[in-house]
Amino acid sequence: MSTADLILLADRIHTLAGDGSPTAVAVGGGVITAVGDRCDVRDWCGPDTEVVDLGAATVTPGLVDGHFHPVMGIGLTRGVDLSSVRTINDLESTLAAANVAPGGWLEGWGLDPNVFAGAPITHAPLVAAVGPDVPVFLLFFDAHSAVVSPRALELAGVTGPRGFASGASVVCDADRRPTGHLLEIEALDLVRALLPDDEPADRRARLTDLLHRMAACGLTAANAMDFEADSLELFRALEDAGELPVRWRCAPFVMPGGGRDALDDVLARQRLAGRRWEVQGAKFMIDGTVDGGTAWLDEPDTHGESTACLWPDPAEYTEAARYLADRGVPIVTHAIGDAGVRFVLDTYAALPRTAVPHRLEHLETMPTALIERLAELDVTASMQPTHCTGWTRADHSDNWSTRLGKRRADRAFRARDLRDRGARLALGSDWPVAGFDPRGIIAAARLRRPAGQPDVEPVLPEQALTARMALEGYTSEAAAAAGLGGVTGRLIPGYRADLTVFGLDPLAATPDEFADSPVLLTVVDGRIVHRS
Repeated sequence: MSTADLILLADRIHTLAGDGSPTAVAVGGGVITAVGDRCDVRDWCGPDTEVVDLGAATVTPGLVDGHFHPVMGIGLTRGVDLSSVRTINDLESTLAAANVAPGGWLEGWGLDPNVFAGAPITHAPLVAAVGPDVPVFLLFFDAHSAVVSPRALELAGVTGPRGFASGASVVCDADRRPTGHLLEIEALDLVRALLPDDEPADRRARLTDLLHRMAACGLTAANAMDFEADSLELFRALEDAGELPVRWRCAPFVMPGGGRDALDDVLARQRLAGRRWEVQGAKFMIDGTVDGGTAWLDEPDTHGESTACLWPDPAEYTEAARYLADRGVPIVTHAIGDAGVRFVLDTYAALPRTAVPHRLEHLETMPTALIERLAELDVTASMQPTHCTGWTRADHSDNWSTRLGKRRADRAFRARDLRDRGARLALGSDWPVAGFDPRGIIAAARLRRPAGQPDVEPVLPEQALTARMALEGYTSEAAAAAGLGGVTGRLIPGYRADLTVFGLDPLAATPDEFADSPVLLTVVDGRIVHRS
């Protein structure tokens, strides 16, 4: 073999290829050139080889986030962070303390619907906090719903119910007056279109900062579930300035009502790529969220909601998916409710298989029969463990669970059942819906509760993943989900040199300990992109 560019030495190297306990890995030309022991290093070295002895550290394949919104996210996380707000009083005091320029907007994000304690969501707390004349736009944590002030509705010209191409809605009271609660993207955009734009330079800076923070957590790649607005300009600008510290696979949105022109635009974008990013796939949504009453369930929720597909005519979704799949585009579909999951699987069963397997995102509640069918169809299940541990409770007292009722809440986020029945399971964050640090997410997948909170009762602990399953969800399973199982996801000579180095062993440390493990090194394409 030729001499290595980089050699890493560590007490533990988890290749995920089942080949002993190596302590050294060599990298050259962007790929792994050798895996062995410390005594092999002298045969791999050349005059320019960098050797990094990491001591008691653990090396794993580079971590990959299965579901991320980088460009949308830097726009959605503007204003006041409301993720720690727990009561209406907290909400009012947080908004009252915010700095708002005269005539300006008050924006916030990350709001938990449990703050309203089961009461109807209205703009009353917004008015109590800042008065009726301030335009306010507060995004709920799921990014599928918002609550806005009367002034915001007035500026948007929203005075009553609206019709939409999708299942979006402006929630109104018995007198057909908007309450301030907006459900799904088309309704949100009525007000969001009025918000001030970020400067391009600021957006570039925020995306650059985001990518470096991801690398510092051990992430080497991620799946972007959007490629809209200025995504192309941002990725090109960042790559003009240097190498991206994280690889990206991007799937543009396909929304109801777009027609053939929108599908052809998604097809055209499949040809876009850079050195460490590419467009590959199309992102659909078959339903919304349980929390907002816009999921698609076999039976209504306890509010009589979540009864319909996001597409007014579900057959149009099927036609659009087939049009793209027939042309080799892998389909990615957000499906949360049992009816939604079933309909998507019915659609996928009739589609041609593509080089990259079709995917289902979220899969929050479903019966066993659908899990077995998903595995049979070789469809990737993509799940976000902290959606379960962050917003549901073991006693079912949270908004998500009370809407579903005990029977369906007991079928929540069935990660272990998916793995045990042979399904491919990729894990991720859905940032900015939840934090992207993979250490905490891997811990949550094992604990079924938030890391570092041992007093919290686990949610359906029988659905906990083993340590290896959780690590595979970010490595080998993620690689297979991208159609790259023979290229990356394991530490094998000839595979991509994407590696993550932890201070603690993810297969031996307790989940709570691992959530706080130092990330010592992150390597992408054979180059160190983060060093602590």
